[in-house]
Amino acid sequence: MKPRVVTYIDRKLKRRIVQYLSSNECGKYVDIGALASNLQEMYSVDYGRRKRNAFRIQVEKVFNIIRREKELEDLPELEDEHRAKRARQSQEFNEYIGNKTDDDDSDVDDFPDQQSANHMNNSLLSLYRKGNPDILPESPAIEQEKNSLSVPKNAFPLIASAFTRVSEGGWFIDKNPIGKKENAFLDLSDEQINNKKPIFEDPKDNSFPVDEGKRKNRFKKAKKKTEDLQKVDREIKDVLQKKARLQSLELQIPPVRFEDVGGNDMTLKEICKMLIHMRHPEVYRYLGVVPPRGFLLHGPPGCGKTLLAQAIAGELELPILKVAATEIVSGLSGESEQQLRALFEQAVSNAPCILFIDEIDAITPKREVASKDMERRIVAQLLVCMDDLNNLADTAQVLVIGATNRPDSLDPALRRAGRFDREICLGIPDEASRERILRTLCRKMKLPETFDFHHLAHLTPGYVGADLMALRQEAVNCAIDRILLKLNMPKHKNSPSEGVTSEGSLGELMETEDGSKPQDLSVKNELLRLLELLKDQNSIPEEHLKMLCIEMNDFIVALSKVQPSAKREGFVTVPNVTWSDIGALEDIREELTMAILAPLHYPEQVKALGLMTPAGILLAGPPGCGKTLLAKAVANECGLNFISVKGPELLNMYVGQSESAVRQVFQRARNSAPCVIFFDELDGLCPQRAKVESAVSDRVVSQLLTEMDGVESRQQVYILAATNRPDSIDRAILRPGRLDKTLFVGLPSPADRFAILKTITKNGTTPPLDVSVSLEAIAYDSRCDYFSGADLYLLIREASICVLRQEMATHKSGNKKGEVKVSQEHFEEAFKKVKPSTSKEDQMMYEKLRQSLS
Repeated sequence: MKPRVVTYIDRKLKRRIVQYLSSNECGKYVDIGALASNLQEMYSVDYGRRKRNAFRIQVEKVFNIIRREKELEDLPELEDEHRAKRARQSQEFNEYIGNKTDDDDSDVDDFPDQQSANHMNNSLLSLYRKGNPDILPESPAIEQEKNSLSVPKNAFPLIASAFTRVSEGGWFIDKNPIGKKENAFLDLSDEQINNKKPIFEDPKDNSFPVDEGKRKNRFKKAKKKTEDLQKVDREIKDVLQKKARLQSLELQIPPVRFEDVGGNDMTLKEICKMLIHMRHPEVYRYLGVVPPRGFLLHGPPGCGKTLLAQAIAGELELPILKVAATEIVSGLSGESEQQLRALFEQAVSNAPCILFIDEIDAITPKREVASKDMERRIVAQLLVCMDDLNNLADTAQVLVIGATNRPDSLDPALRRAGRFDREICLGIPDEASRERILRTLCRKMKLPETFDFHHLAHLTPGYVGADLMALRQEAVNCAIDRILLKLNMPKHKNSPSEGVTSEGSLGELMETEDGSKPQDLSVKNELLRLLELLKDQNSIPEEHLKMLCIEMNDFIVALSKVQPSAKREGFVTVPNVTWSDIGALEDIREELTMAILAPLHYPEQVKALGLMTPAGILLAGPPGCGKTLLAKAVANECGLNFISVKGPELLNMYVGQSESAVRQVFQRARNSAPCVIFFDELDGLCPQRAKVESAVSDRVVSQLLTEMDGVESRQQVYILAATNRPDSIDRAILRPGRLDKTLFVGLPSPADRFAILKTITKNGTTPPLDVSVSLEAIAYDSRCDYFSGADLYLLIREASICVLRQEMATHKSGNKKGEVKVSQEHFEEAFKKVKPSTSKEDQMMYEKLRQSLS
C-alpha cells in the first residue's frame, strides 16, 4: 500500500498572505512576484535573506492552497450566481441583436468572445486542478468537469500565461512580469459587460446596416482570436501528454535473442552468471548476500551495446524499461530528480524487470567538473536510487544496465561495487568474432553454399557490428544492380523511343552546342533502366527472383563503399597493403612475423615460455625505404586492428590535452585488442627530454612511457614505430619492455632494387614496358646506387610522364595514335631528373647505425 502524500505548508506564511489579500493593497488580480517582493519587504527579518525565485515559488504554492479553499467554500453560491448571470447575459444579448444600430462600430473590437474566453478559463482551471492530486476533495461538478478532459492523471500543473479566473469574488494570478493586464476585460463589472457590444456580427446578416468591409474585418479578427485560443488548448494538452508519457514508460519484451548476437560468446557467458538472481533470488537470499545490482556496457559506437541489453531481456523473457538518458533531464528545478525516482519506482513495482539507461554519460558527468548544479543533483539522485535497491529486500529482481561509449566521463562513485558491479567492454571484434557476426547476420540470406565467411572476415579489419550490417545492405544493393537491372537491358535496347539512339542524339546535340564531350552513355542507360524498373507497377516474375543470389563479389564491391565507423573517428585505419605490394625486405618481414604473428597463432607456447608482454619494434632507416609500408602490411596480413598515429598530431597547446590524447589512443587499442599501434615519425613525439626545453614534450614522453610499460598491462597491444632520426629519440623509450627491438630498414641492394621494380610495375604490366626495357639492367645500373624504394617509384613515374608528353604532342599534330609503351629512351630521360633523396652525410650516419645494430 502506497503511503499517503501529505503536503506541509508554512502556517505563518499562509496567515500573512491571507492578511495581505484581505487588505486594500490587493485587488482581484494578484501578481505573485509583487506579492513575494512585498512580503519580503514587510517581513524582512523572516524572509529578507531568502532567494527571490525560491521564495516566489513557495508563496505561489501557499497562494494556490488558499485559493482552492476559498473556491470550495464559495462553489455552490458561485455556480448559482454564474447560471443566473449567463441567462441574464443571453437575454440581454438577444435583445441587443434586435435593437442595436450601427452607431457604435468603434467599440466592437474592445470586447472579446465571452464563450471562447470562458472556455479557455475552464480548460486551464480544469488542467490546473488535474495536476495536483494532493488537494482537498472536490465537488461533483468539478469532478465532472475534470473527467471531460482526456488528460493523464499524473500531469503536471500549468497556469495560464496571462490570468486565471477563479470566481467572481476571488483572486486572479497575474503572470505578466511587468504587471500589465493583457486581458483587461476580465476586470470589468457586470454593468460594464452588459453595456458592451458582442464580439462580432455575422457578415451575411443584412439586419445590421454596417459597412461590408468593417463586417468582414471584425469577423476575421474574431475568428483569429478563436483559433488562437484553440491553439493554446492544443499546446497545453500536448505538453501534459508528453510529460505523462515520460512518467509512464511502457514495459516491453524485445524479440531479440542470444542467437541474434554474434561474436560475443564470452561476454554472454559472463553476463549469464550475473543473472541468476533474476530467476532464483532465493539463492542469494539463502546465502545472505546482496545480488549484483547492474553492470555497465561500454565500447565504441556500433559494437552492439543496446542490442546486447535487448537480447538479455528477450532471451530471459523479462520486461525491459528502456529510457534514453536525455529523457530524464528537465528544465524545471527538481523535476529531473523526480523523473529519476519515478523511473526506479516503476521498475520496482514491475519486478522482475530490467532497467536499461542508454547513453548514461549524458546525465552522470564527474561532479567536480560539472558545469551546473542540476547535473550534480542528478548524479546524487541516481546514486541514492541504486543504493535503495540494495536496501530493500523485495527489489532483488531489478537489474540496472547502463550503456555508454565514454566510460571515463562517468562519475567515479557510480562505478564502484554495489552500483555498477561489473564493467563489460565490447570492443572492436577480431577476425574470429567478425566471422561469427557475419554468419549471424547472413543466416537468412540467400548465399552460395561455398560462401567463404573466413575470407570476408579477413578483409574487414576495424569493422564493428553496425559496419558489417551496412556492408550486408550494400552487398544486397550490388546484387540487385547486377541481376535485376541487367534483366531489363534487352528490352531497353529494343525500345525505339528510349535507349542508345536517343542518348546518341542527345550527345551529338550537346557536342554541337557547347563543344563539350557527350556524357557517358552507360551511366545514362543505367539511369533509364532504374526509372523503368521503379515505374513498372507489375510484380517481378518469379523466375527473375530465383536468379537473385548474393555472391562474394558483391561483398567485395561493397567494401569500397562502406567506411568503418572507427575510421570516421580518426583512430583506426584499415590497411590495404599486403606482402605482395612490398618488394624484398624478407629479413625484416621474418622478424615482424615472429614478434606479432607468433603470439597470435601459438598462444599456449608463448604462455608456457613466459613471453606475455608484447614486443615493441622500432623501424629505423633512411626516408622512403618502406617503414610505414611494412607496418601496414603486418597489420593486414595478421588480420589485426590498426591504429595509425602521426607523431605531432597528439600535441596540443592546452595543458593536459596532449597527455589525454595519448591515454585515449592506448585505451582504444585495449578495447580493440588484438591491435597494432603505429607511431609514425616518433622523433617528433618523443624527443630527448634533456635537450628540449618544453614542458609539453616532457609530459607527453612521460605519459607514453607509463602507457607502454606502466601499472596497466597492454595485453595483445603491439607497438610499431618508425623514424629516420633514431639518435633524437628519448633513450627511455628504447629500453627493453617498451621498444625493445630496433630493426634497420636500409637502402636496397641491386637485387632488392630489381624486386622492388618488379613489384612497382607489376611485372612490367603497369605501365606497359617495351621489349627494349630490362628492369634487371636498370636495377644494377650504377646510377641507381643509393636509390630508395621511393626514388625507384619516382623513376618509373618520370618515365611514364615522358611517354604521356609525347602522346599529347602527337595528338595535337593530328597523327594517328599508337600503342602506349615505356621504352629505354624514356628511362634515360628520367635518369637525368631523378637523384637519390639521401645525402652522403646521411648515408654515412645510417651506415654507422647499421653497423651498431648488426
